[in-house]
Amino acid sequence: MIGRRGRIAAIGLAALAIAAAAGVYAVSRSAAPAVARYDTAPVQRGTLVARVTATGTLSPRVEVQVGSQVSGRIQELLADFNSPVQKGQVIARIDPRLFEAELAKARANEIAAHAAVARAEADLTDARLKNERAQGLAARGMGSRADADSALAAFQAARAQVDSAKASLAQTQAAREQTETNLGYTTIVSPIDGIVISRDVDVGQTVAATLQTPTLFTIAEDLRQMELHTNVAEADVGRLLAGMPVEFTVDAYPSRRFRGVVKEIRYAPQTVQNVVTYDAVVSVDNGDLALRPGMTADVSFLVAQHDDVLLVPNAALRFAPPPELAGRGEAALREATAAAAGRDVGPARDGESGSAAAGTERVLWVLGEDGSPRPMVVRIGIGDGRSTEVEGGGLAAGAAVIVGAKGGEAEASERPRFGRIL
Repeated sequence: MIGRRGRIAAIGLAALAIAAAAGVYAVSRSAAPAVARYDTAPVQRGTLVARVTATGTLSPRVEVQVGSQVSGRIQELLADFNSPVQKGQVIARIDPRLFEAELAKARANEIAAHAAVARAEADLTDARLKNERAQGLAARGMGSRADADSALAAFQAARAQVDSAKASLAQTQAAREQTETNLGYTTIVSPIDGIVISRDVDVGQTVAATLQTPTLFTIAEDLRQMELHTNVAEADVGRLLAGMPVEFTVDAYPSRRFRGVVKEIRYAPQTVQNVVTYDAVVSVDNGDLALRPGMTADVSFLVAQHDDVLLVPNAALRFAPPPELAGRGEAALREATAAAAGRDVGPARDGESGSAAAGTERVLWVLGEDGSPRPMVVRIGIGDGRSTEVEGGGLAAGAAVIVGAKGGEAEASERPRFGRIL
């Protein structure tokens, strides 16, 4: 009996011990800190450059498409791809024989018109003399009134015939001038000084200028001065200004960075797949002729550059504290905002966005020497996508700002339970 009662007592004591251990474990779990470890990054001092990126296409500053105003067969080509040309230089000829024949015909018609004018003037002189004689005889009663009236009508008709002959002469002269002009158009000349970047015809090819002017050559004025047309998103176009420096790269020279200056930001919108963009035109110096028309460029606009400023990772601005600390951060932000309402934040620096210029207040969490986080209200400035400029709040270089945390609850759940040991 005693042995059996002893065993029952031992089992009861063991159960009580297990229950006590479970209670201690539960209390320890409930008291476990919400955050076991904070990830930090140091505040650094340096230079920050804010940029706007876009894509664009290179093109000559002045590009002229040379066409033909008359139809005909290409008789001769005097310029080819990459040929330098001067203004007024002959670069092609269209077969002129049909136009020369038309000109000969027009000149013959003009000669006939001159002869018709001369004959009409002679008839006018004869009609005038007959009219004067008939009117004189009628006045002296030696001729009939009917003869006098007929002579007058003949004289007026002869005068009208002279006017008609002169009008016909003017028409033939105009036709001759038009034919001469068309003959001149068979000689194609360069309208500018430049270089031929495209030739669209060959010798023997017939060009038809009936409905529209065919393009024979494309001439760029000066490839040493080019333009870069970029597509800037509507969200970024407000940050660009004329004269802003630009850097860009092209696939042909991946390790080389080219530079330019914003010439203008055009107002005309371009909508592609519901995305609104604007053309920011960049002037580019291409003295070594490395860049070619049509190249695609990855463009970076230098919006602002601030030297010797405090920099924090963007992750520090995105950090969300545990619930038990969030109230402290909100209180600090309310106090800073109330204080900022009564002070002058000063003018915006060049290139800053409106929110940064107005002194946007944000909360940073800094890890103190005792290992506890504390909120710090700062003003944010420009950013480059990785880091952001901050100032105020007593923040100094080298301070450890919190960028993330690992929860103690999560780590405690990974420890083995007593039940598993048993």
